[in-house]
Amino acid sequence: MIPKKESLTYKKIFFFWIPLAATWLMMATEGPFLAAIIARLANPKFNLAAFGVAFSFAVFIEAPVIMLMSASTALAKDRDSYIKLRNFTFVLSGITTLVLITFIIPPIFYFITQRLIGLPENVAKLTHHAFIVLIPWPGAIGYRRFYQGILIRSNLTRRVAYGTITRLMAIVMTSLTCYLFFDLNGAIIGTLSLAVAVSAEAVTSRIMAHTSVRHLLLKEKESERSEETPISYRYIKKFYYPLALTSVLSIGVHPMVTFFMGQSRMPIESLAVLPVILSLVFVFRSIGLSFQEVGIALLGKNNQTFKPLRNFAFGLGIVLVCLLSFITLTPFSYIWFHKISGLSMELTIFAEFPAQLAILLPGLTVLISLQRALLINNKKTKPITIASSIEVISIFIVLLVTIVTFNLIGAIAAVAALVVGRLLANGYLVWPCLKVLKRKA
Repeated sequence: MIPKKESLTYKKIFFFWIPLAATWLMMATEGPFLAAIIARLANPKFNLAAFGVAFSFAVFIEAPVIMLMSASTALAKDRDSYIKLRNFTFVLSGITTLVLITFIIPPIFYFITQRLIGLPENVAKLTHHAFIVLIPWPGAIGYRRFYQGILIRSNLTRRVAYGTITRLMAIVMTSLTCYLFFDLNGAIIGTLSLAVAVSAEAVTSRIMAHTSVRHLLLKEKESERSEETPISYRYIKKFYYPLALTSVLSIGVHPMVTFFMGQSRMPIESLAVLPVILSLVFVFRSIGLSFQEVGIALLGKNNQTFKPLRNFAFGLGIVLVCLLSFITLTPFSYIWFHKISGLSMELTIFAEFPAQLAILLPGLTVLISLQRALLINNKKTKPITIASSIEVISIFIVLLVTIVTFNLIGAIAAVAALVVGRLLANGYLVWPCLKVLKRKA
């Protein structure tokens, strides 16, 4: 069971959170690891660019299923709610998979990548071949995030981490096998490794959730023993729609940024280094993202544990900003980008300044995870969507001004836009969070 809210201590928060943080941290290492493999193969600049574009499209298409973990953590309370959420998950995952398959159709794909984004023909072909491999991606992501939410609700966060260990092992084995024994382009090795890994993690998560699922199936309806509204498909849709739209808006930033990179000054260099920069930043942002489910699970009905969760989050954010600053503002940046990531000296120098601009993002990610957790726990999901809309619009405006008007280098403009957008989203969410806290006080 989840720890008692009334006696919540920093120690309990830490031990509940640390497996989820480890899970996200392990996922965050995938990007740097695969980038390092691709950078050591033939034509690294073009393959890194193709892998980055293919991955950004795949992440955008999977966006509607991302919040299934939060939904199952918050809503899967009994047999009825579990079955309805499971069916909802299957339908949503199936729809996203069909969207991805439609996107693969050559006339559609090349119209978007060459006509709209402006990718060179060789990069567009590499991207198309790499993207085809990702067909299992959205379905596997939706399936495993649903069952990970079940595990979190059952206070089995360690099992979530075990599933991610399986995913990481699959990535390492697949990528190294392809690297050593097969003559494949780097972009294809990257996406194949991801597809195999998320499929393995999905199966592992379902197996580890078996006991929790059995308990849910034996549990009578919560609504029969409380004043809560019975879970219906209409209720799930109403609850989940703002969360799905939030994910679509937030992750839609990646294709939008890719589009602007293709129109910017030094486009190939920007497309090549941006995945490496964002992979580094994501190592630290991922730890903040893991805090959202912690907040949902531990806040309690009346937000009685908000203060210790808030203090924990603020301390965590400060530590993450300091760690990223150490890497990007010291000679360690050379070690990371050149020695570890395998970028050429030209691309290493090119990547340093954009990476330095991103040092606030991990702290802002912890803050928005806490804000979203508070609102989701109180069934107030609409402000989350509004905040994401503000973020996306802000990023678009900054990219438009910096690239189209001032002809700024693409990678610099992209990171600056991401920071400005997140700052404004955090700022907007302050007010609805204060209203929720005041009403429940």
